[in-house]
Amino acid sequence: MIRTRFAPSPTGYLHIGSLRTALFDYLFAKNCAGTFVLRIEDTDRERYVPDAVEKMVATLAEFGLNPDEGLTLENGSITEKGDFGPYVQSKRLEIYKEHAKRLVADGKAYYCFCDAERLDSVRKDQVERNLPPRYDGHCRALPPDEVKGQLSAGKPFVIRQKVPRTGVTEYWDLVYGRLQFKNDLLDDAILMKSDGYPVYNFANVVDDHLMEITHVFRGEEFLSSTPKHVLLYQAFGWTPPNFSHLPLILDTRRQKLSKRSGDVAVEQYVGKGYLKEAILNFVALLGWNPKTSEEIFSLGDLIKEFSLEKINKAGAIFDVVKLDYINREWKRKLSLTPAQDPMFALAKSMLESKCGRSIDSDKLEIIWSQINERIKGPSVLETEIGEFAFYFQDVTYDADLLSWKNAAKPATASNLRLIRDFLAALDIKSFSPQDLEAKIKEYLREKGVGFGEALWPLRVALSGQKNSPSPFEIISAMEKIEPGLFFKKIDKAIGLLELNG
Repeated sequence: MIRTRFAPSPTGYLHIGSLRTALFDYLFAKNCAGTFVLRIEDTDRERYVPDAVEKMVATLAEFGLNPDEGLTLENGSITEKGDFGPYVQSKRLEIYKEHAKRLVADGKAYYCFCDAERLDSVRKDQVERNLPPRYDGHCRALPPDEVKGQLSAGKPFVIRQKVPRTGVTEYWDLVYGRLQFKNDLLDDAILMKSDGYPVYNFANVVDDHLMEITHVFRGEEFLSSTPKHVLLYQAFGWTPPNFSHLPLILDTRRQKLSKRSGDVAVEQYVGKGYLKEAILNFVALLGWNPKTSEEIFSLGDLIKEFSLEKINKAGAIFDVVKLDYINREWKRKLSLTPAQDPMFALAKSMLESKCGRSIDSDKLEIIWSQINERIKGPSVLETEIGEFAFYFQDVTYDADLLSWKNAAKPATASNLRLIRDFLAALDIKSFSPQDLEAKIKEYLREKGVGFGEALWPLRVALSGQKNSPSPFEIISAMEKIEPGLFFKKIDKAIGLLELNG
C-alpha cells in the first residue's frame, strides 16, 4: 500500500511551495490508490503560530486535498483519524524520547552537555580558521561514569546523532537518482533538544517509519540533510522510504521564491481573486511536466496524468503572467457569472475607492466582459481597474488629446458634433456594439469623414484615454448604465475644443 504524507510546520500560513508538496503527495497517493496522510510537525515551539494548523487544514480542504488519514476537516471541525496517531508531534514526545534513548543505548547517539558559551567559542574558532562551523565532538566519547554523573546532577543536555567519521552515505532519489555524501562532512546533529522536544530531522524519521510512509516528497533544499535521515534509518535497522526531492521554486530572476519576491502564501493569491482551480493547476506545473501541449488540468485530470517520471530537476519559475493566463482559461472553462468570479467584488471595491462613490453591482456587470477582456488577471487588477472609472465619474484630459494627428480643434469639434447628431436619431439600446459600429462607419463614409478623424476624438471624449474599449462598446454600455451619459461626455469634449480652439 502506497502511503504519502504532508507534514507542515505550523509557523505561518500555507505557502506556495508547501501547497505543491501537498499536491504531489496527494496526486501520487491517489494515482496509486494509496493513502494521503496529514501530520503536523510542531516541535519548533519558538516559531509556532496558534491558528496556523486550523488554517492549513482548512486550506487543504478548500483545494480538494482533504487527507485520508491524520488531521482532516469534517463538518467544519478538525478531526484526527487513522491507526497511527497521534498525528501532531507535540503529542508524541514520549515516543521520541524512547527512541532517542534506544539510540544512545546502541551507541548510535550520545548525551552532549556543552553549554551555549562553549559552542559559540568553538564556532567562532572554526570560522576564524576558515573551517565549516559544526560540533567538534567534545562529548562524543565521554566515559559512562561521567555521563551518569552529569545526568544525576541534573545538568542540561541534548542528544546528538553519532555520525560515522569515515565512508559515504548514499541513497536513491526517485527524481535525482543515486546520491552520495562523505560522512566526514556531516555534523553530529542534535536529535533531542534540552527542552525535551525533538528536532525536525529526528521526529521526521521516527514518524515516517512508525506511520509506514512509503514515499516522501519534499523540496530540493532537503537533499543535503537526507543522508542524516538515512543514517538514522540504518541506526534503527529500518528500511528508508522512497525519497523524491522537488525542484526549487524560483522567481523570474531565477532566485528562490521568498517574501522579497512578492506574495508566497496561498491565502494571498486567493485574496487577490485567483480561482482555486487555477492556483492548483498552476502549482502542479511548477516542476512537473505533463509531456503534452495541454496546460489546463482539473484535479481529476492531474490524478490520472501524474507520475514521478514527469518531475523535472531544473528549478521551476513562478511566473505570475502564466498564473494569470491559467486563471483566464479556468474562468472560461467554468463560465462564471460576475457574482461567481472572485475578481468581481475586488474590482467593485477598487473602483469605488477610485471614484469615491458607491457602484451598483448590476451596473458593474454591464462592463464586466470589457474588464475581463482588457485586464489579464488579478496580478494587474489593482493597477489597471482605474481605466474603467470613466463609466462612473467625470474625467479630465487635455483638449489636445482629442485631436487626431494634430487636426485643427474646430474640425475635430465639427466631427464630434456630426456623430452626436447621428446618435441622437438612434435608439441606442436596440443596437449591439457591432451593429452600432457598422452604422456609424457607414454614416462617416457617406459624409466623407475619415474614421480616425471622427472615432479617435469620440473614444477620448467618452473615456478620456488613448487606450480603452472601442467607442461602440462604451456607448452601448453607457446607455445601459446611465441613459444619455455618453451625450454629456461628447458635449463636454465639444465645449473643451471650442474653448481651446
